[in-house]
Amino acid sequence: MSETDTSAARAAEFERWANVFTAHKAFSHPSELHGVLCGRLAAGSRIDEPEWLAMVCEHMGLADEAAEESDDLAPFMNSAYGKTLKQLQSTDMSFQPLLPDDDYAIEQRLEALVAWVRGFLEGMALAAGASLGQAPDEIRELIEDMVAISQLSEDEESDDESEQQLLEITEYVRLGALAVFTEFNEPEKPAGDSPTLH
Repeated sequence: MSETDTSAARAAEFERWANVFTAHKAFSHPSELHGVLCGRLAAGSRIDEPEWLAMVCEHMGLADEAAEESDDLAPFMNSAYGKTLKQLQSTDMSFQPLLPDDDYAIEQRLEALVAWVRGFLEGMALAAGASLGQAPDEIRELIEDMVAISQLSEDEESDDESEQQLLEITEYVRLGALAVFTEFNEPEKPAGDSPTLH
């Protein structure tokens, strides 16, 4: 997939999430929920369907039974869960945080990035808890950087330099999430490999 196809696919994915959030009158940010999911997965946790849907409802500010009562919420979110895990596991490092594209104002994109990072940190803390303290130095530094990113404010003046900075921070966060995933998750075994005895 070319760069343009990739960014078009990313933009479409964000719009799909945003539409589901709007349809259900959710008060939270779709990027934050995606961040929580990525943080949990990256820290080595896997979530079964009922727990994931309960998390979705809680984050979106919906009643617990909303997932059962809605025709589209559970299928959409279950598919999103599978897609996100697959992207994180992919060897081509194509994983992307769920963020709006360049058609959005820089303030909105920064707000989404901050929400995603906050979610990621929350998800990681939920999954790894105290064991994060024993993580290698580079992971702990990365977490400290993400905490700093999560406190950026949206009142940045928009200019070419801030556009470039936002791109760089987003890429740093993306690679950081993959680094955490690699640290806390066993590599996937290729399908069909039978264990060999040495």
